[in-house]
Amino acid sequence: MNFELTMSFADLLLLLPEILLTCWLCVVLIVDFAFPSLPKEQLAYLSVVGLVATLGCLAWFDLTHVSGALFGNMFVLDRMALFFKMFIVGATILVILVSIEYVNRFAFFRGEYYFLVVMSALGMMFMASANDLLSVFVTLEFSTFGFYVLVAYLRDDLASNEAGLKFFILGVFAAGLLAYGISLVYGETGKLVFSDMAPAPATPGLMIGFLLIFAALGFKIGAVPFHSWIPDTYHGAPTPVTAFLSIAPKGAAFAILLRIFFVALAAFKPMWIFLLVGVSILSMTYANIVAIAQRNIKRLLAYSGIAQIGNVLIGLAAGTKMGSDAILFYLLAYLFANIGAFAVVIAVSHAIGSDEIEDYSGLNRRSPFLAFAMLLFLLSLAGVPPLAGFIGKLYIFVAAIKEGLYTLITVGLINIIISLYYYLIVVKKMYINEPIDPSPVSISGPMKAVVYVGLAGTLLIGIYPQPFIDWVVAATMMFSNLAAPTAAVIPLIPPFGG
Repeated sequence: MNFELTMSFADLLLLLPEILLTCWLCVVLIVDFAFPSLPKEQLAYLSVVGLVATLGCLAWFDLTHVSGALFGNMFVLDRMALFFKMFIVGATILVILVSIEYVNRFAFFRGEYYFLVVMSALGMMFMASANDLLSVFVTLEFSTFGFYVLVAYLRDDLASNEAGLKFFILGVFAAGLLAYGISLVYGETGKLVFSDMAPAPATPGLMIGFLLIFAALGFKIGAVPFHSWIPDTYHGAPTPVTAFLSIAPKGAAFAILLRIFFVALAAFKPMWIFLLVGVSILSMTYANIVAIAQRNIKRLLAYSGIAQIGNVLIGLAAGTKMGSDAILFYLLAYLFANIGAFAVVIAVSHAIGSDEIEDYSGLNRRSPFLAFAMLLFLLSLAGVPPLAGFIGKLYIFVAAIKEGLYTLITVGLINIIISLYYYLIVVKKMYINEPIDPSPVSISGPMKAVVYVGLAGTLLIGIYPQPFIDWVVAATMMFSNLAAPTAAVIPLIPPFGG
């Protein structure tokens, strides 16, 4: 690999969003240190300003089609990387806004909370541009360091401490699998860059190496059977951190998975399709069935998130350009519904001091706005038209149908019905049951703004999806020459009942 140390101004331009956010991180840290009496709410808004500036820079890059590669093709900036970076930064802005009301409840929350959130976002931005296995390892671990602290941030809460410990132990184990998998792949191919691996023969060592890498990334996205950390971590972590974990790291991990399966392993599609179909079916079915028994809203959303990842893996199993488009679109629809749902959870928890589903009884009488918002978010997650989740699932299923994955589609449709059941349990509590406490539930300005953004995204993408479809189609143009060996795939996954 030729590693070029010299960098021109044009090279630095490719790193401008990351450089801007790094400098702003330093500003946030310095302001927090220099002005200890400054309200932490001001640090939140200061962080948002830097993130909005970074988002604007990324949008400008996308509109002007800025692209290129650095460090011997280890870092790439293309339309897909820009999409995921905007996705991550947008999610981070919303998470910081929903954190303000939550953070004010605890005296020990300090400015480093916002620093750690933005630092994790910076690491995930680098993940979106990772184009070789070495940069995958470094950027993934860089983004995870902040989460180790954030999950255990409620230092007086035993559940938060337990969640942080479990997340750390399993995270280190996943890092070990990733490092060992990278060593096997490099030993077999002598290559680290994804595109350089494409001509490599399918040796046992190479396949085992990629399986270990997939296991490590499966931990990151929370797919079954690598999901064991998710329920306890989501339950014990501060709820804004749970919201952040539920969407941003998964988007960054899928940016890497798309490059691995659609570039490095594109020639081996008939081999890895079995793996993805199996993991997708397990994730959807296991998570939806277990979610029925949950009594805590955060644990319910945790299993819901695992099931949603199973849906996203359908697009990856399709292994086509349309499959990649559907993945990006689905994640975008999931962002608004999931962040919005967690915003409602934070607002309700702040008012009643509980995350139990039973305590959502009569929420419609206490706050019609929050109850209606939660209704739309849950229906979108279930895939009910005309909301964003319906279009996302439809897009994913059509991509799979074109590849003859009828069995997978049938399982997916059955799981939609199962998910509707436990989502409607929450709806029943909110609209039919009598409230335990009739006092109204108030909501702060930043929290209300996040809920409105979630509602706007959920409704707009569902009613008028075309601009968003055009965006994701352009973002994955690099996969337009993907071979679609349909004839090789259909015999492996026959039609249901055929």
